[in-house]
Amino acid sequence: MLKQITGTIGARIITTAMGLLVTVVAGHRLGVEGIGVIGLIALGITLVGLLAGAFGGGVMVYMVPRVPLTRLVPPAYAWAVVLSAVGYVIVKFAHLVPEGYAEHVAVLAFLQSGYSIHTGVLLGQQRVRDYNYVDMLRSVLLLGVFALLAFRPSPTPLDYVHAAYGAYGIALLASALATRNSPPPSMPAPAGVWRTMASQGLMVQGANGLQLVLYRVSYWLIEHYRNTSLLGLYVVANQLSEGAWLVPRSVAVVLYSKVSNTESTEGQKRVTIDMLKLSVSCAVLALVALLLVPEAVFAWVFGPEVRGLRPIMAVLAPGILALAASQAFSHYFSGTAQNKHNVNSSGIGLLAMLAAGFALIPGYGLLGAAASGSVAYLAAVTYQAVAFMRVTGARFGELLPTAADARRLRGLVAGSQKR
Repeated sequence: MLKQITGTIGARIITTAMGLLVTVVAGHRLGVEGIGVIGLIALGITLVGLLAGAFGGGVMVYMVPRVPLTRLVPPAYAWAVVLSAVGYVIVKFAHLVPEGYAEHVAVLAFLQSGYSIHTGVLLGQQRVRDYNYVDMLRSVLLLGVFALLAFRPSPTPLDYVHAAYGAYGIALLASALATRNSPPPSMPAPAGVWRTMASQGLMVQGANGLQLVLYRVSYWLIEHYRNTSLLGLYVVANQLSEGAWLVPRSVAVVLYSKVSNTESTEGQKRVTIDMLKLSVSCAVLALVALLLVPEAVFAWVFGPEVRGLRPIMAVLAPGILALAASQAFSHYFSGTAQNKHNVNSSGIGLLAMLAAGFALIPGYGLLGAAASGSVAYLAAVTYQAVAFMRVTGARFGELLPTAADARRLRGLVAGSQKR
């Protein structure tokens, strides 16, 4: 498992770097307003993709070890087609994306949904390396095509949309080819496959949808109370801060696959606690390093209009650490088909975010948005921690790092190097 984690961390470094470089290109060629527009487009794609991907992604990871793919993939695609159309109507008439982009958002969300169906299959089969390869391919293509288009005369945010078509289209094809020769299920099928698939899929995407809105509702609030240029600054600060999730997200990918294929309750609990401690420890180190970077460096990297990021990231830091812990809890609940706890935690966090956002953003701007995020993320992870302890019987002290944890980690690393 350590090999899978280190491999996934390497892949995440590449995909995170590609995402940041997209923002760098946008900052220099389009300015902070362009970054803000791209942020809203990407948010719209993700939002509609969550609706369209209810039968893909997370539910696939749980179902693939138990049910043949021929019973899973066709209904997942049928759902994606219908809900992409529904999503188009929502984003267009609710004005969730800039004018003229709703059609693109719906089509790209469908491509993203198909991609998530096949990558969910790969994770359900514990083919983490193959998942990492196609995810890196997607991120490299997005940056490469966007850079080629953006450095032409008179670039626009539409260049990002065209790059996304190429990246998601090719990644969808690659992920589909990777699942052609799939092994048969290795675990008993649940009673009522369709009912289980629907209930778990809707629950997973309900949790993911609430979580997405929790993470990004501040974007809409900033645009409403301030402007797209300030939103661009916040997008950059948020992206940099979320870079501290690189290890937690890598760990979570492996944890989800591992928990879904483990029947021992004690084994699921133990691996989740180990991954929780590793995630938070690495996030602390990443945030400290990030906060030591001089402001001049950010302006040089992202463009002269990008200034004043460090105070925003400092206020966001407690929430980012909370979300690092949340990655482990969320994937434990998903891997054990207890997604109601993820729905509940995201709902609690969203209520906290809205209450704090409406109170703080009008008067304190970007710092108010950052503070709202930290309050909301801490509220969400507190619920998850309590639910995890109640479900597994874990004590609070078990969730805290100890010297024994450090020794065990060193032993694992040393053993991996010897092999």
